[in-house]
Parts: sequence; C-alpha cells; structure tokens
Amino acid sequence: MTAGCAVGLGNVWRFPFITGQYGGGLFVLLYFICLLAFGIPLLLMELAIGRAGQSTLPGALRKLRAPSGRFPWHRPSYVFFAGNMILLMFYVVVTGWLLHYSVNFLLGNEAVFDAGSFGKLLSAPGEQIIAAFAALILTVGICFGGVQKTVETSVKYMMGRLFALLVILMIQAFSLPGAAAGVKFFLTPDLANFAGKGFLETLNAAMGQAFFTLSVGIGSIAVCGSYFGRERSLFQEGVWIIVLDTVVAVASGLIIFPSCISYGIKADSGPDLIFVTLPKVFQNMEFGFVWGVLFFVFLSVAALSTLIAVFENLVAFGLDEFRWSRKLSCVIFGLALAVLCLPCIFGFNIWSDFHPLGGSSTILDLEDFIVSSNLLPLGGVYLLIFSFYGWGADNMYDELNAGKGWKFPVWMKNYIKYVIPVLILLLWGSGIWKIFK
Repeated sequence: MTAGCAVGLGNVWRFPFITGQYGGGLFVLLYFICLLAFGIPLLLMELAIGRAGQSTLPGALRKLRAPSGRFPWHRPSYVFFAGNMILLMFYVVVTGWLLHYSVNFLLGNEAVFDAGSFGKLLSAPGEQIIAAFAALILTVGICFGGVQKTVETSVKYMMGRLFALLVILMIQAFSLPGAAAGVKFFLTPDLANFAGKGFLETLNAAMGQAFFTLSVGIGSIAVCGSYFGRERSLFQEGVWIIVLDTVVAVASGLIIFPSCISYGIKADSGPDLIFVTLPKVFQNMEFGFVWGVLFFVFLSVAALSTLIAVFENLVAFGLDEFRWSRKLSCVIFGLALAVLCLPCIFGFNIWSDFHPLGGSSTILDLEDFIVSSNLLPLGGVYLLIFSFYGWGADNMYDELNAGKGWKFPVWMKNYIKYVIPVLILLLWGSGIWKIFK
C-alpha cells in the first residue's frame, strides 16, 4: 500500500510537466539529489513513527511522546494531517479527468484528438462532477473492504498492470522517429535549457516534486507504516519504495518526452501536457485509439492507487480518533470529499474569475500550493524535530532497524538532525519569497 501512496500522479502527471518547464536533464539530476538528501530520511522517519505508533499521524505522535515531555506534539500535527484532505480535493478531480479520457478513447470518440477538447471538459462542471464522483466511488468502494482484504489486493493488482503498460508504451515511444532527442533532453543535463530559471528556483521545484511524489510530511506514509510488521527493517523497505517511485517517474519521462519531440510538441506545455498535447501524438500514430486507451488507463491506475492509499489514511483517522466503524468512516469522508472537490471543479468555469494566487491561477493551483509548497515540506521538518526531541533518537533508530535487512547508519544522525531541517526551511522560504515578491 505504501508503494501505491508513493506512485501516482506525482510520477506520471506532475513530474513530466515540471521537468519540461525546468529544462529537462538538469532538473532530473537535482530531483534525484533531493530524493537522496531529503526523500529517504523523511520517508523512513514517517514509516518509523507509523509502525511504532500503530495509528494515524496524530494518534502516533500522542502515543510516542516521551512521558516527561509537556509539549502536545500531536496537536500541531492535525494541521499537517489536513493536507490529506486538501490533496484529495484536487486529486479526485484530476483522476476524474483521466477516467474521462480513458472512456472516450475506449469508445473511439474522435473529439479527444481536438486540441480544444480539454478546455471543453474544464468548462463543463457537470461532466467533471460525474467523472470525479466515479473516481471517488471506486475509491470508497475499495476501501470499504478493509486493508488486507481489499486495499492491499487492489493496489498490488493495479501496480502489476501499471508496470506492464509502462513497458508497452516505452517500446512504442522508442520506436518513434527522433526518440533519441527526447531521451537526451530528459536525461542529459544541459545548462542552455537551465538558463531560463535560476538555480535556487529549480532546486526548490525539485525539492517540491520529491515531497509531492512521496507524499511525506502529512501522515500518508505514517498510516502505511502502521501496517508494516517488525520482521523487516524499514530502511530496506524504504529504499525499495524510493526505487519503485523513481523507476515509474523515469519511465513516464521516457514515454512522454520522446513522443513530444518526435511530433514537434513543446515539452514545457505545463499541467495540460498529457490532456492537450499527447492526444495529438496518438492521433498521428497507427492504432492511435489503442495507445490512447493504454496511456490513460495507465495514468488512471497510478492515480487510483494513490487515491486509495491516501483515502485509507482518512478512514483510519475516523477509526482511531472517533471510533467509527470502517463503513461509517468511508461514507462520512466520501461525502465530505464529494462536496469539497467542487471548488476545484468550479474554479475552471463558474468561478473562473477568481485567481487566488494572481495571474491566471485557479483554485487547483491554490490547493496544490497549500499542500506541495507548504504542508509537505513543513510537515516533514516537524516530524524530524519530533523524532529527535519528542520521541527520542534512540527510540527512532531502534524502530528503523528492527527486523531483518539493511540497517540505517548511525553516522547520519547529525545530518538528519541539523542539516536537513535547515536546508528545507531555506528552500521553502526562498520559494515563498519568490511567489509573493
């Protein structure tokens, strides 16, 4: 289930268009550095907190707080935990778009090849609501069955199909004329492409992508850790999660960039890259509808895996904090999301004159900004501080290294304790300054 939470739209939707906007290979290099420098330690801290606390984030912090400590560590964590709900408020909508395109490609609707088809979808709140509710109903229905019975089985099934689709689409992308240029843009650091963005801005974007793709800092990973047994070390499990996450992200880039460059499509098209430009690619391919179905089903599978994992976090919160039954918790949070996802949808049509971050920004941009640029990095720092000062470094290391497998090196203690929080706060501050400057 942890892999399902980490592998999702962050890998196959957000990563390619962010990479395109920040010049390709150099951004990818910085992203890998951020995964190693921040991603692995923070992922491990959150897994350890979840496994030791056997609860969602607030409950785990409440249980693990040192008896002599007076600070109520669990109370600020509710703010960061709310990021799960805010994340799903737009994640459900984007997943609905993917399902909409999957169905239309499957039905052979030629309108999906039209460059204006995505704009028409955004301007139609009714169609978006139907698509978003379909994604939400699928998610709630799967979580109804419980973690072992339905959630883990569903995520494992979808992950297997996801990798099969990745291989098929990569083979097709590599067979396109000029595919090598797309691979070079994606994997070769080029200072010429980097010149349009400052180093600090690019590094901040890479850090934000690393946090977004792993979902660390808001408790999504903690609840997954609570389902881990103690027979295996978390360090080894965490490394494999990072590897899986990275493989999917790289594979997505190896599909999208060769396809775009082969057909002369700009790689920096932004969030609408897959909805506006890639259908043009499929239109020019033999059996275009088949490849379109495969691609958007692949994206839908990745998105649903994360939806299920994060929604399960909310369900577990209802079980732990309010003692609701699983079905009642599923219904309450499902109905809440059905209402809360509407502002994101309306932001593209009836509320399109509202630009919360200035310019042409939408409500989706605001929700993404709250989660990706604030709650994820600040939540990560908070959990690091708790691990050392609220729980205790010795307790944390004992939990990380319990079980068979690789052991987390003790020599990294000072780096995690002093260096990582400072670097994250500096990068976070620079990003906030640039936005509001």
